[in-house]
Amino acid sequence: MTLLADMLSTLIERTYRAGAGARADNRPMPDLAADLIGATGEITGLTVARTILERYAAMQDDEKLEFFRHLADEMNISPRAVRAALDAYEAAQTRTTYGAFMAAAEPPRQELFRRLNQVPGATSALVAMRADLLRLGRTDDALQAVDLDFRHLFASWFNRGFLVLRPINWQSPAHILEKIIAYEAVHAIDSWDDLRRRLEPEDRRCFAFFHPAMPDEPLIFVQVALTRGVPGSIQTLLAEERDQIAGEQADTAVFYSITNCQAGLAGISFGNSLIKQVAADLSLEFPGLKTFVTLSPIPGLVRWLTAEGRSWDADDDEAMRALAAHYLFAAKRGDGLPFDPVARFHLGNGALIHQVHARADTSEKGQAQSAGVMVNYLYDLNKVSQNHERFAASHDVAASSDIRSLSAAAEKALA
Repeated sequence: MTLLADMLSTLIERTYRAGAGARADNRPMPDLAADLIGATGEITGLTVARTILERYAAMQDDEKLEFFRHLADEMNISPRAVRAALDAYEAAQTRTTYGAFMAAAEPPRQELFRRLNQVPGATSALVAMRADLLRLGRTDDALQAVDLDFRHLFASWFNRGFLVLRPINWQSPAHILEKIIAYEAVHAIDSWDDLRRRLEPEDRRCFAFFHPAMPDEPLIFVQVALTRGVPGSIQTLLAEERDQIAGEQADTAVFYSITNCQAGLAGISFGNSLIKQVAADLSLEFPGLKTFVTLSPIPGLVRWLTAEGRSWDADDDEAMRALAAHYLFAAKRGDGLPFDPVARFHLGNGALIHQVHARADTSEKGQAQSAGVMVNYLYDLNKVSQNHERFAASHDVAASSDIRSLSAAAEKALA
C-alpha cells in the first residue's frame, strides 16, 4: 500500500466505543435520520450517525425493511420542487438557479448516507446495509430507487483511484487468508493446504483490490497460474501433484478464478481494472509472458440447453465443445447480450472467446453448470479497447476462428 493509503487506513481503523459517556438515544429511526440531516455541529452529527448505525445493526429484517421504506417514501425527491427548480434554471441559467436545481434533484437520503459515512468504519456498515437492501428489496421499485442512490455514491467512493492493489501470498496476515478461503466463489478452497498450493509456489499468484476505508476486507481478488501454454482443465491446473515451473519459464498467465467479495458492492465494477492492472504488473515482472487468458466456467450452459429443449451427451467431446461455442458466441438475450454472465463480464472487458474444452471441470458443480465444459477468454492487451468498444456499441462478440467454426457446426446440427 502507498504511504497515503497507510495513513488513511490508520485514521479509519480508529474505533469508538459505542455510547461511551452519553445517554442512549431511544428516538425512532425517522427522527434520528431527520436530526442527522439537520445537524450543524460535527460532534452532534457523529453521535447521531453512530446511533443510527448501531441501531440498524441490531435490527431484524422486518425492521430493516421498515427503515428502507422510510428512506424510499419520506426521504425522496419532490417532483414539484424539481419541476419548479428546473423552470427557474431554464428561465435564468445562473449559479444560484443551477445550485437550487441540484439540491432539489438530490434526495435527502443521499445526504443521510454521506453523513453516516463520517463515522470511522461506517463504509463497511453502509456496504452491508446495501447488501440487505438488495436482499430485501429485489422486487420493490421504490426500494430499487434507493439502491440507485447507493450505487451513485459507491461509484464515487470506490472509484479506481481510491483502490489499492495488493498481492496475497502465503505470508499475508491470517485474517486476510481466512477471508480468501471464505469468499472464494469459483473453485472452493477445501483446506489451508489447498490455499497454500494456490499461493506459495513460484508459478502461482493472487491479487486483490482493497479500499482504505475497508483495509481488512478484499473487494475482489483474482488467482493466477503461470503456465507454459493455454490450459484446458481446472483439475490439472490445481492438481496437488503437478510439475511446478519457475516464473521466468512461463509464457502464459491464466486468470482461473475471479471473486467479488462484497455483496453490497454488486454492480460496482472492479474486475476490468483488476485484470488489466495484474496483467500489466506481471508483464513487468516476467517479460516472457506473451498470453493472458482465463480458464472460466460456463455457468449457464446446461440451463440454456434445458430451456431450449436440447439434449446433450457429456461424453461426446466435440459435440459439447460445439454446443458451448454456439451458446457463448451466438445465444443472446432479448437485449442482444450473451446469456452467460461470465461471458458478458469478460467480453465487456474487451476479451475474446479463445477456446472451449470438454471434460475441463469434473467437479459436481462443473458438471451441473456446463457438463464439464470450460472456456478460455483471451486478453490481447493490444486489442482489448477495440473489442470493448465494439461490444459496448453493437454487442459484437469477439471470437477466434475456431470458436466461430464450432458455433456454425452446432447451429447446423441444431437446425
